[in-house]
Amino acid sequence: KKKKKKYTPGTAMEARHFVVGTRKSELAMVQTNSVIAALQQKFPNCSFTAESQETKGDKILDRPLPKVGGKSLFTKELEDDLLSGRIHFAVHSLKDLPTTLPPNLCVGAMCEREDPRDAVIFHPSLPKDTTLASLPAGAVVGTSSLRRSAQLLHKFPHLVFESVRGNLNTRLRKLEESNPTGQEEGARFSALVLAAAGVRRMNWTARIGQYLDRETCLHAVGQGCIGVECSTQRPDVLELLKAVNHFPTELCCRAERAFMRRLEGGCSTPVGVYSCLNGSELLLVGSVTSLDGKTALQEEIKHKVETAEEAEKAGVVLAEKLKSLGADAILQSAKAEH
Repeated sequence: KKKKKKYTPGTAMEARHFVVGTRKSELAMVQTNSVIAALQQKFPNCSFTAESQETKGDKILDRPLPKVGGKSLFTKELEDDLLSGRIHFAVHSLKDLPTTLPPNLCVGAMCEREDPRDAVIFHPSLPKDTTLASLPAGAVVGTSSLRRSAQLLHKFPHLVFESVRGNLNTRLRKLEESNPTGQEEGARFSALVLAAAGVRRMNWTARIGQYLDRETCLHAVGQGCIGVECSTQRPDVLELLKAVNHFPTELCCRAERAFMRRLEGGCSTPVGVYSCLNGSELLLVGSVTSLDGKTALQEEIKHKVETAEEAEKAGVVLAEKLKSLGADAILQSAKAEH
């Protein structure tokens, strides 16, 4: 019987074929193809096939995300494929990946972060210099995120925020088909608030009318980063993925994810973050905002961070600061409302 050759981490990757899991949306495929291209460049003797499928979050579009319920809305089906061995790794928007993963799964790579800010796309009939502040009272802004709507209600109480679901293409179509001055519910969006990274990856940067700085709206945990999930039991896959991991991005995102985990928040809670690594000094800012926008807690810390463990410790420290100010009560209230 032929003895199976043992894989030794750090050696040149043998010719192998890898199956990559992804969601079916155009943006998901763009992100997955970018990871495959980077790996192909590093390991030209390996080949990769993308296997796409719809997740629960893709299928249920008639309800706001918090009302769909549960975590892993955009990841569970891919995680099931990982655990069954059907795929070798899965490519996600890191912000969609729960901060606590199933046993035997981990984030094998956090790719270099795109712009993590939120961006606003305005209805094409509005003037080019339109901003959220200049929209008239009662103007309707679409977003799928409680975090965005809570923070922006705090800053712009004259606006109305309504849920808009679907992939990027679908949401942009809903905006373009809207009549901002009309009365029909759901068809009168003046603007959409989206993750800038997704818009940029789709080459739609020219449509962005306004970027939201951290004084206006803190972004989601992991936003702008592509996360690659794999099995902890596959040293060969873990070694492969090291080639596309970006360590400064990893430190920032590990701090953000630890912050969210300690708060016991999820992607459907009004928790915002901002992180910036300057040398080994990490600036980490976090916020929790009531859904009506009336109560907003925000804290920041600076920590020396050189390892993943130190980054996660910083996230926990920031979460404890916000908990001491009453963050738990705000989050419990938000969960009860949804």
